[in-house]
Amino acid sequence: MTLAPPTMEPMTRLDIDPTLDLFEEIERLKEETNTILLAHYYQENDVQDVADFIGDSLDLARRAQSVTHSRILFAGVHFMAETAKILNPSKTVLIPDMAAGCSLADSCPPDEFARFKTAHPDHIVVTYINCTAETKALSDIIVTSTNAVDIVKSIPRDQPIIFAPDRYLGAWVSKQAGRDMVMWDGSCIVHETFSHKELVRLKVEHPHAGVVAHPECPEAILGEADFVGSTRKLLNFVSDDPRDTFIVVTEPGIIYQMQKNEPGKTFIPALSEDESCNCNNCPFMKLNTLEKVYLTLKTGGPEIVMDERLRRRAERPLLAMLERS
Repeated sequence: MTLAPPTMEPMTRLDIDPTLDLFEEIERLKEETNTILLAHYYQENDVQDVADFIGDSLDLARRAQSVTHSRILFAGVHFMAETAKILNPSKTVLIPDMAAGCSLADSCPPDEFARFKTAHPDHIVVTYINCTAETKALSDIIVTSTNAVDIVKSIPRDQPIIFAPDRYLGAWVSKQAGRDMVMWDGSCIVHETFSHKELVRLKVEHPHAGVVAHPECPEAILGEADFVGSTRKLLNFVSDDPRDTFIVVTEPGIIYQMQKNEPGKTFIPALSEDESCNCNNCPFMKLNTLEKVYLTLKTGGPEIVMDERLRRRAERPLLAMLERS
C-alpha cells in the first residue's frame, strides 16, 4: 500500500506579526508554558535549531520516557508524538501539524495486520516503531533501526517471528541477525524511491566518497553502502570515518546536523530517478514549520489524545523495547 504525500497547504491559523523574532518567541513560550520541544533529524533546519533535543526514534523514545516538563511538543510525525503520549499519559503532548503522518505507518492498517497476525498464531510480533498506536498494541515488542538486530538476535532461535511493517528493514535485520522472519509488506515512500542508477553515478563522480544508508532502503541500495545504520549511527559514522566526502542515502534533513558536526566535510544527498520531484524529502516531516511550532506553543494545539485502554496495550511492547535498550 502506498500513501499519497500530503499537500503542503498551511493550517488554518492566527496571523503572525511579521516583526516577531520567532526564535526568541519560541524560547519564551517554551519557558512560560513548561514545554520541551523534541525534534527528529528529518525536520527542517529552523525547527532543529529551536529544539531542546534532537534525535532518532530510539533517542526520542528514551527522552520522552524521562521528560519532567508538563508539556511535550513533538516536531516529528504523528506516530512519534503518539509514542510520547503512550509513555507520558499524564502530560500534554502536542504536534505542530496533525497531518504530519507517515507512509510506512499507514502501510500497515491495524485491522489487516490483526488478520495477518491471526494467520501466524505461534509467531512473536516484532514491530518497527514507525507504526500507529493500534499496530503497536498488536505487537509483542517494538524495535527501532538502532536496536532491531540485537533484539531479534535475543529471541530464541526456535521462536518464529513476524516482522512489521517495513519489508526492507526487515530483510536487512533478517540478514544481519541470521533469522528467517515472516514479513509484512510495507515500506517508506522516501527510502524506497532512491535510484540505484543515480547512486552508482554519484559513486563514479565521487570515487573517494563514503556511502552511508538507512536500512529502510531496498537491498540493491544497501549493497552499495559502506555503512548501514540508523540516523544516529549514520551521524556517528561520518564523524568517526577519516573520509572527507559522503553520499547520504536517507532523508536529507539529517545532512544539516552532519554539516554542523563536521563543517570540514562534504555531504552529497542521494537522488531518486526523477530529480525534479524532490521525492527524498519526507513531505510529512516537512509539514512542521517554525511558524507552526510557534502557533502550537501559543494556542496549545493540536494535541494528541488517546484512549487509555489503547495506550496501555501499546505501552507494553514499547516498555519491553526500552528495557532491552
